[in-house]
Amino acid sequence: MFLDVVHLKEFYDLPMGRMLRVLINRRVRRLWPEIDGHSLLGLGYTGPFLRPYLKETNRIFAGMPAAQGVVKWPRESHYANKAFLCDSDELPLPDSSIDRIILVHALDMSNNPTGLLNEVYRVLAPGGRIIVIVPNRRGIWAQSEASPFGYGTPYSRSQLEGLLGSHSLKVTAREEALYLPPTKSKFVLRNARVFERIGAVIGSSFAGLLVLEAEKQVYRGVPTRGSRVARVLRPVFLPEGKPVGVQARRKADESKEQQPSPSH
Repeated sequence: MFLDVVHLKEFYDLPMGRMLRVLINRRVRRLWPEIDGHSLLGLGYTGPFLRPYLKETNRIFAGMPAAQGVVKWPRESHYANKAFLCDSDELPLPDSSIDRIILVHALDMSNNPTGLLNEVYRVLAPGGRIIVIVPNRRGIWAQSEASPFGYGTPYSRSQLEGLLGSHSLKVTAREEALYLPPTKSKFVLRNARVFERIGAVIGSSFAGLLVLEAEKQVYRGVPTRGSRVARVLRPVFLPEGKPVGVQARRKADESKEQQPSPSH
């Protein structure tokens, strides 16, 4: 179930939302330090996480699911609108047209994750990469309604890796985020980075979010034995009297022996 875009926008303008944006962006930047002019697509509500790349590429877009709604992005008037409304399982993009894709509030909110990943695979260029961010099933953020990550479907690491692998998306890197508790406490928010450092040391299994990078795998078709064209033996007609083999000569000799000898 997708949350309304207005609620998402309001959350990321709050102190907790701004804190989440900083912590998650640190993980994303660790995976993709730079874009190098590649095309970049965000699916779900990804504006806060696409923003760091605005100055690195002109080919950057924010696809917002129809069930969620859409708002102009980026907000600044000097930027042209780069957001568009779409069906998450039917993207209005050509095959193999996008180099990088970020999914936030997308896979966990989707009623059809298989259809979504099918479209992600279709529009992703060969060797292209995605970052998927979902609530961790074992983390406390998935159990709290303090953030949008408490409303979607949480995943365990094995579940998420299995889902990506079934769509020929090979996991290449793993990160976690949000070790601090889901609270509006000013003390916790001010010391969020300290909580992150401590949590990373104590144990990553209980992080609030899973952040996985995966690469599109393209396999070359190999013809099977049954697909080979069978050789067809065509008869070759030889002129009468021309030798055609040992058996033919043998039959000719036998027929001569059976003929009666001429009388004198």
